[in-house]
Amino acid sequence: MNRILIALNSILFFCACNFAFAQQNELKSLDLDLSNYDYPYEVQFLNLHVQNQELKMGYMDVKPEKPNGKNVMLLHGKNFNGAYWRTTIQHLSESGYRVIVPDQIGFGKSSKPAYFQYTFHQLALNTKALLDSLTIDKVSVLGHSMGGMLATRFALMYPEVTEKLILENPIGLEDWKLKVPYQPVEWWYQNELDKDYEQIKEYQLSNYYHGDWKEEYNEWVKLLAGWTLNPEYERIAWNAALTYDMIFTQPVLYEFGEIQMPTLLIIGTKDRTALGKQLVNEEARKTMGLYGELAKKTRDAVPDAKLVEIQNVGHLPHIQSFEKFIRPLLEFLAQ
Repeated sequence: MNRILIALNSILFFCACNFAFAQQNELKSLDLDLSNYDYPYEVQFLNLHVQNQELKMGYMDVKPEKPNGKNVMLLHGKNFNGAYWRTTIQHLSESGYRVIVPDQIGFGKSSKPAYFQYTFHQLALNTKALLDSLTIDKVSVLGHSMGGMLATRFALMYPEVTEKLILENPIGLEDWKLKVPYQPVEWWYQNELDKDYEQIKEYQLSNYYHGDWKEEYNEWVKLLAGWTLNPEYERIAWNAALTYDMIFTQPVLYEFGEIQMPTLLIIGTKDRTALGKQLVNEEARKTMGLYGELAKKTRDAVPDAKLVEIQNVGHLPHIQSFEKFIRPLLEFLAQ
């Protein structure tokens, strides 16, 4: 019996290794600005003169066939770009909303500067410049993950523009620098340089999906892993390191009480995303990224906030459980 079990384990291990190897073999090197990666809708570019350099900000501007006169802006997370909003864009557009989806500087199809001082204020300024170029003066803002921190900063800076605020599993609901020892940008940079397909998948599996993997999630692993094959990956890694420092040092949770517009929190409660988990002991790690608790604290901190919890879902409700995500979103926007 023991020999049979050992043989079965060996076969399973062999199959798993072969599957992982096959997945890595499917990777293709992605260009610095993802010119060889197709987005679901036409991408346009806004020229920006920022910090003494010329940069390009990619964005999708999807206009509905039957407009209801309302606009929604979708802000992506750190390990993503505007493309992962495709189903959300489709449903919002079919419901009459004009949908604006920028790639922030340093992400997706936008410029990857060799030097840049990343702040949420600067990204909000860039985003406001995009809306101004499109002559949009009112918009509901939906931010996911890092995009939730940016959406909050945007709403605080431009309350007259932000009609409603929607935060989908935003990071930064806790101040990690109170628990995690500060690491310089060079540390985050080396961490990025060491990444490969397997490491990226393992991170997403344990933090985003709480161990519940589906093959469709592999698209977002391949997107990041494809960049690691690019000869200019150092540029991407450097920008990623700078944005980690921005996230770590610029919390927005202390200003939740200043948010003036109606706010909706959509939270997958199995999410365990937290910056710097690997830098603390097991006891501290267990206290980080507890979205079921953090969501309620955030709802209570924001003056006019509603909370929708999605059980058995992790970091990406709009991908993992779209129907449970889109229903409360559309209801909130229609109010």
